[in-house]
Amino acid sequence: MFNKEVVVRCESGLHNKQATYFVQKANEFESVIYLECGSRKMNAKSLLGIMSLGVVTGTTVMLTAMGPDAEAAVNALEALLNRDVY
Repeated sequence: MFNKEVVVRCESGLHNKQATYFVQKANEFESVIYLECGSRKMNAKSLLGIMSLGVVTGTTVMLTAMGPDAEAAVNALEALLNRDVY
């Protein structure tokens, strides 16, 4: 298991296009991945789940992954949370 606390720096937060790219990237990995915001924890491979968290810029979230590529998955998703996707 690998986890990392991340501050969301992308200007749009995790909404619409940003959330779509986040979920697509999460689905590239074998590991089970969760995004936790406050007391809510969602499967990072679920678009509806991620969008329901309502993550905005400046929010601190916890990325957790369990599986053979857990560290790579968390690092890749952290990179997406630090920039906007266009």
